[in-house]
Amino acid sequence: MANHVKSDSPDLKPGTSPRMEPLPWETPKPAEEDPEAPQRLKKILASPSYRQADQDLDFLYQDDLRFFRLQVDFLKAERLLVENRIKHSIVVFGGTRIKEPGGAKRKVEALQAVLANRPDDPELKRKLAIAERIYAKSGFYNVAREFGRLVGQSGEGPTDCQCVIMTGGGPGMMEAANRGAYDVGAKSVGLNINLPHEQFPNPYITPDLCFRFHYFAMRKLHFLLRAKALVVFPGGYGTFDELFETLTLMQTRKIQQVPVILVSEAYWKQAFNIDFLIDEGVIDIEDRDLFWYAETAEEIWQGILDWHKVNGKPLF
Repeated sequence: MANHVKSDSPDLKPGTSPRMEPLPWETPKPAEEDPEAPQRLKKILASPSYRQADQDLDFLYQDDLRFFRLQVDFLKAERLLVENRIKHSIVVFGGTRIKEPGGAKRKVEALQAVLANRPDDPELKRKLAIAERIYAKSGFYNVAREFGRLVGQSGEGPTDCQCVIMTGGGPGMMEAANRGAYDVGAKSVGLNINLPHEQFPNPYITPDLCFRFHYFAMRKLHFLLRAKALVVFPGGYGTFDELFETLTLMQTRKIQQVPVILVSEAYWKQAFNIDFLIDEGVIDIEDRDLFWYAETAEEIWQGILDWHKVNGKPLF
């Protein structure tokens, strides 16, 4: 009977043993038989054609293999979300530039100090005015953080992954929501995206649930696959992109309706005028009912719970 010993060779299948005598192809053709053989073999081994397909990045990144990259971009995150038993998500979007109040205040103070020495500098005045407006909105960092805590404590508590916070993984409002879940020991998800400039995920995402996507499309798909609500804090282009895409999918009935909550009625009514769009005839009156406004973490969370209860599908 063969003695099946464990081998460190990565190519040996489990349960197989190494050979006592090597097979003919296990050693290269010796120079004694052909002086040019070693150099020829070196060229063959260095050729791109000899690379194993699943380890050949030049091959995998060809245009006609984009379908394959799209599949694995989706599948890696999906598999890990399933393994971690993530059933539902509450998706939080918002501006990356809106920092926690302490950091926002320090930025204002630093600019004020510089401006004191250059009081006639128009660019400094503009930067200070913007920093002051960011500071005024920094209270929403605390709202998002408190909301993350509420979601993290929901269900059977922090260890219950039936419903978790999911963000884009960046700083600002997203950091705050992940941080709130972290505060209470709950898991939360971050979906980062590969960008031309280096970026870092915020440090409050559960390490095993922080993903980096190549394709925006796959990232967007994961945002909505498990979403039971979309909570949108003040933000810029990226925030608008996710908000209006979700509203369009619900308007056209491509996805099931989910509650969409815009945090800060004052901000959003200035950012886009829904009544103007209705009056212009480019959307219908009923499209105004695809979202509502809220101001506090408790108001947001209770609104989500009530929406699902009224629609016959309680979250818990």
